[in-house]
This record gives sequence, structure tokens and C-alpha cells, in this order.
Amino acid sequence: MPPGIADFYSDGKSIPPREMRQAALDAPLGDEQKGEDPTTTEFLTRVAALLGKEDALFMPSATMANEIAVAVHCRPGDEMICDRSAHIVNFEAGGPGFLAGVQTHMVDGVNGMFTPDQVAAALRPKGNLYLPETSLVAVEQTANMGGGAIWPLDRLRGVARVAADAGISTHLDGARLMNAVVKTGITASAYSEGYDSVTLCFSKGLGSPFGATLAGSAEFIQRAWRLRQLIGGGLRQSGFMAALCLYALDHYVERLGDDHRRAAQIAAALEDLELVAAVLPTETNIVIFDISSDGPTAAELVAELRSQGFEVGAFGLRRIRVVTHLGVDQDDTDRLCQTLETLLTPR
Repeated sequence: MPPGIADFYSDGKSIPPREMRQAALDAPLGDEQKGEDPTTTEFLTRVAALLGKEDALFMPSATMANEIAVAVHCRPGDEMICDRSAHIVNFEAGGPGFLAGVQTHMVDGVNGMFTPDQVAAALRPKGNLYLPETSLVAVEQTANMGGGAIWPLDRLRGVARVAADAGISTHLDGARLMNAVVKTGITASAYSEGYDSVTLCFSKGLGSPFGATLAGSAEFIQRAWRLRQLIGGGLRQSGFMAALCLYALDHYVERLGDDHRRAAQIAAALEDLELVAAVLPTETNIVIFDISSDGPTAAELVAELRSQGFEVGAFGLRRIRVVTHLGVDQDDTDRLCQTLETLLTPR
């Protein structure tokens, strides 16, 4: 981005500060593939305990973590259930079909969240030779395209129970799980309970330039390790990168509350603007709103904001996404609110 741009496009756009980079330079290193990297071992031990799982595996990205989870849980020709707006469907380049031979059964939840009854209705009958077998239910916490919505704990567990009763695996795409933890005070392990595998991303709100983890049982992680190797994700002196994620765990979890407050401020500023048709409920760090038919298109608003020093995302003809994160501060937020008010008020 040009200098001076306040980039609200994604929480993946933050730049790691010098202190985080220094932590990587000072990290003890070894060969991760031989279990000899002490920094990676420390990191994965902490993540497994955080999520209440037996073991965890370091991944370059949350997308790789999600896609390997699908491939471990499913066989080619199987079907997975997820929300129509899920990241795993819309922003992972068709990975379930290409990498695992798995098709998706998309259900229409509200703000990215479906119900246990919807899962029950989507399950394929067992033993039918003509139908795919349901082998996985995947949920996303928080729900990105649902406006960073937080799955209620009882609904998460209800979905997991329906799947378990049907003998089906479960995966929690917890890319922004720590946003939910900070907002609600519910622990990451409580949210993860009942889910066979969990992804946690460090390159979004937690500010690292790299890294994610996949957690689950020891057997699951052993199978995931092999698939990571197969697709070229094997790592060597990974402690250099794990140190960035450890720094994020130690310094950038609680500060997610700042992002939530700034997102709420932006959402409140949008609520009363005449050219805003709707604002999704804003619980964490993502604000999604629709521009009314007599206002500019999303592309036009993005271009005008860019000319005034801001970057946001167009996700449809009239839908805009704004994301707060480590890389934008209170002054950026105040100025964005003022600029949106000017651009979305009839002249």
C-alpha cells in the first residue's frame, strides 16, 4: 500500500513490529522434522494446552491447516457440511475438491452460523449406494463473512453432538478464535470441546506475518503431519517462525479488545447514515455493511476511500467489509468514521 494509507481491508495486513521480529532473531532453532526445534516444541505444547487437545502441528497458513484437516477426516467422494459463507468454501481456492476429492453441502445459516437441526437435516442417509457419505461438519469461529459473529457455546456444542451421534467428524476453523475468547471470556478449550480438530491462525488479529496451527488427537496429528509433508509443507528451523507466534500469544491477545471497540465505533457511525441500508451485528473486529441503492456502488466507495487515504474491501455490488487490527489505531478509526459520514450522506 502507498505510504499513509490506513489499511482496514483485512487483519492480515498488519506489519509485525520490531519487537516481534527481534523475538524471531533470538529464537533457539533446530530441525523441526526431527523434533529438534525447541521453540516450535514450546509453541505447539502451549497451543495444544490452550485448545485442550493432545497435540498440535505448525502450519504456514490457516488455509493449509483447514485443508489438511478435511483430507484427514474424509475420503475422496465424501461430503462435508459447512455454512455457505464459510472461508473453507469461498476463500481456499476450491481446496476440498482439489486436494481431498470432497464435495461441500452448504447450509444457509444466519451470519455464518447454522443450527444443530440444520446439520441433522443435511446428513446423508447411511448405506445408500447412490449418495455421497457425510464425513465432516466444519464451523468457523468467528464467522468472517457473518461480520465476525461469535458462535454461542451451546450452539457449537449442539452441532458437535449431532455430528458425534451420527459418527461424523468435526472441525473448528478457529482462525479468529481468540477474538471470541477475548470478547466473551470463554476459554479457547471450552469452544474447542467436542471438535476433533481445530485451526488457530496467528497472521490475522494476532499480528504475526506467518503461521497457524492444527490441533487434535495424537493420531490425528500424526496423519496430518504426513499430509503436510506430502504437499510440500515440511519445515526445518521453524522456530524462527514459531517465535513470532509465541510473541503474539504473549503480547497481542488481550489487545484484541481494542480492535473490537474500534469496530463497534465504526458500526455505530454507519448505523444512522442515510446511504447505508444495513449493518451486520458487529461483535468483534469485522464490520460488514450494505450501501443503499441510491448510494455509490461498493467499488466506487472503495475507490473514493482509497483516494482519501483508506483501504477497505468490496465483497459484492453494494457490500463493504472493514476490519480493525494491530495496524490501524484510534486516529485512523476516527478519521475513517468522519470520512464515511461525508461519503455516505446525501449532498
